[in-house]
Amino acid sequence: MRVNGELRDLAHLLNDGDEVEGVAIASADGLNILRHSAAHVLAQAVQNINPEAKLGIGPPIKDGFYYDFDVETSFTPEDLKALEKSMEKIIKSGQRFIRRVTTDGEAKVELSAEPYKLELIGLKGSELGEGAAEVGSGDLTIYDNVDPQTGATVWKDLCRGPHLPNTRMIGNGFALTRVASAYWRGNENNKQLQRIYGTAWPTKDELRAHQERLEEAARRDHRRLGVDLDLFSFPEEIGSGLAVFHPKGGIMRRVMEDYSRKRHEESGYDFVYSPHISKSNLFEISGHLQTYADGMFPPIRMDEELDEQGNIKKAGQDYYLKPMNCPFHILIYRSQPRSYRDLPLRMFEFGTVYRNEKSGVLHGLTRVRGLTQDDAHLFVTKENMEQELTDVLSFVLGLLKDYGLNDFYLELSTKEEGNPKFVGSDDIWKTATATLEKVAADSGLELIPDPGGAAFYGPKISVQARDAIGRTWQMSTIQLDFNLPERFDLEYTSAEGTKERPVMIHRALFGSVERFFGVLTEHYAGHFPPWLAPVQVVCVPIADAFSDYLHGIAAELRKSGVRITVDDSDDRMQKKIRNHTMNKVPFMLIAGEEDQKAGAVSFRFRDGTQENGILVAEAIERILGAIRDKVQV
Repeated sequence: MRVNGELRDLAHLLNDGDEVEGVAIASADGLNILRHSAAHVLAQAVQNINPEAKLGIGPPIKDGFYYDFDVETSFTPEDLKALEKSMEKIIKSGQRFIRRVTTDGEAKVELSAEPYKLELIGLKGSELGEGAAEVGSGDLTIYDNVDPQTGATVWKDLCRGPHLPNTRMIGNGFALTRVASAYWRGNENNKQLQRIYGTAWPTKDELRAHQERLEEAARRDHRRLGVDLDLFSFPEEIGSGLAVFHPKGGIMRRVMEDYSRKRHEESGYDFVYSPHISKSNLFEISGHLQTYADGMFPPIRMDEELDEQGNIKKAGQDYYLKPMNCPFHILIYRSQPRSYRDLPLRMFEFGTVYRNEKSGVLHGLTRVRGLTQDDAHLFVTKENMEQELTDVLSFVLGLLKDYGLNDFYLELSTKEEGNPKFVGSDDIWKTATATLEKVAADSGLELIPDPGGAAFYGPKISVQARDAIGRTWQMSTIQLDFNLPERFDLEYTSAEGTKERPVMIHRALFGSVERFFGVLTEHYAGHFPPWLAPVQVVCVPIADAFSDYLHGIAAELRKSGVRITVDDSDDRMQKKIRNHTMNKVPFMLIAGEEDQKAGAVSFRFRDGTQENGILVAEAIERILGAIRDKVQV
């Protein structure tokens, strides 16, 4: 239940005047409580089987839970099966979760055999990190698992809670999914523990539905499809998180970028270019070195000169690979005097940036170390910033729809009070946040708050898009920034002749080209709409005698820019059709003797359906229409 806005166990003692609200197990809070309770049962099962296992932490996460353990031998798939059976027994026994308030000293005595729990005792606030599920700013509590028959405590854990009243309520909608390694409290300098992941749902049917979604997601995994369709790869010789795009992937990426360029030109953006590296001073002014240094690659020392004895004759300078494009665009703005007549000034760049991501978070194209942002920075007056933000949001949503994403909601990321990461005055933040909130509300889309998720220089709206199987991806971000114009002393001359400070809007539509490529690959499961497909049409002659006929048709389509090939290989026709179907080519044109005599083709789609005797002119128009109208086939 929720008491005065705080989640509590049902055993919580109420006071007069308390406001109480029930929490359904199917709600977001209810699922977290269910999954946190399942994590405790997992930990108990592990220590039942291996009493020497030391406990780490076990929080609920999206769609599941995990628990970390210090064990001598890594867990195996067979171990997970045995643990599931042990969990089933604990769940059926109906053990009660009993919350007990304790002191630091008492807890240290009780948990003296658990070194990781001892480390958490006494930690507060930002020190906790991944341990926040165990202890918090309030009372220190231990949860006892109590046998309902004897009343004896059979297991205990340091935990904030809340939990279900008893283990039986977990039911049979749970499963253990995989094992991974994880550094204690997320710090790579700490010991590496074994992490067991699981999932839990209110019913067995919901568990099966979740597992089916995971299976479908695995079939759509862009990392596998990237190999199967010969789109991109990550050669070990280059390094982790650094992709190369193969010819087919290069075609698709060029088409994506070219269409985006066209739409930006139509909307009044100016294209700019900036280098990949800069002296450190630029990022000191922007604040990136103070707030984002961990995400930047180490500096490169340049321009240093030594004398004959090896002593420094001329001091060098540190250069950094750029993590962001915004400081470069600011310098372009500042390169000449600006007037109110120049604003809004919209700069756009496909700018490659570099992020020193930890190896454990890299994931195909969706989390990389080298990425190209479709980055725009708009310099506007305070008077027109609301209208410009409205126009930007409309532009972003329209362009995403052109790529086939149609289901959106918005997140409003704001600052966390008291966090020194966020720069600028409270008044500026309040103005910026209120403006973004109004623009988001006026869009009519669902708006979800994201406290503490803002960039260090300003709040942002994030466009969240749901894909074909209902997963959510963060797409475009629109950030309102009063601070960087202040840091770089940007100005424009107003209509009255006074010097005024512009407002800066940061906007990345794809997020990054690489990530958007990966998202689209999974959204379409590799069945890209014809306008995006690397190969749009393949011609398959029934016999060699009809190859020239199809080459003539291909030449006509090629004049209209269609990406088309004729398969003249020695493979049998059925094998050719199977190969191109597996390569997810949108259209196949097949021709034999009757087709050639009639000036027709057999029109085959990638779902296996086929229409015979289609006149060439009609086939060409259908192909061009599908590409022009950006339809899926």
